[in-house]
Amino acid sequence: MDLSKYDGKHVRVTDQWKETFTGMARYGNAVFLACEYGGEEDGLFIENHLIYHSQIVSIEETQVHGTAELWTEHLILRKYRPEDAEVLYQCFGTDPEMAKYSGWNPYATPEMARKTVRGFIKSYADTHSYSWVMDVEDVVVGTIGAYDFDQNRIEVGFSVDRGWQGRGFATEALQKVLTYLTENEGIPCVTAWCAAENTGSRRVLEKAGMKWIRTEKDGLSVGDKTYDKLIYAYHAEE
Repeated sequence: MDLSKYDGKHVRVTDQWKETFTGMARYGNAVFLACEYGGEEDGLFIENHLIYHSQIVSIEETQVHGTAELWTEHLILRKYRPEDAEVLYQCFGTDPEMAKYSGWNPYATPEMARKTVRGFIKSYADTHSYSWVMDVEDVVVGTIGAYDFDQNRIEVGFSVDRGWQGRGFATEALQKVLTYLTENEGIPCVTAWCAAENTGSRRVLEKAGMKWIRTEKDGLSVGDKTYDKLIYAYHAEE
């Protein structure tokens, strides 16, 4: 059995003790596991569980929907946890620049942050709920999600902590989410918007493969400022 082919796939594994594990698999080769864990063979990690090759009785890929855990080269896109609220308040809620071009700050106070995170966690019961934290080695660096689903389209939005901007994380996360939404979830069109002056977000949208489709003149008001609103779209066939 070639376990490496399951790396990054959602699987269901039954071991020799008849325990079942489901989730995204991470492959560990024999050399790595020997160095880190003293093992003598390869295996799979599913969440915090390591199952060695010889312990696996059966393995199958599973189809997942909603906010499934996703991996990119540098990020884990995972579900929100209650403890994320404090981090999001400190990194996003207290930084006025994070809402400069949107006017939307759901983490403005500790209470708002906790309420927002609870709402995201509750929404995971809906298979058309898509809300992720961008995680780099257990550090929250940003958020990304897709909202207002209907049968043919959904809108995506993202934010990266200013201290972590400029490293390509937003583009990397957005590319992964666009692929997941169109290929796995079968949503034909994903849209996004940004203020015309928000050059950073414009670059992310375009580098991720989204196309500008129209401009809404003075379509965005934030406080006493008005911006042109740029609308972008990504289609499954692109």
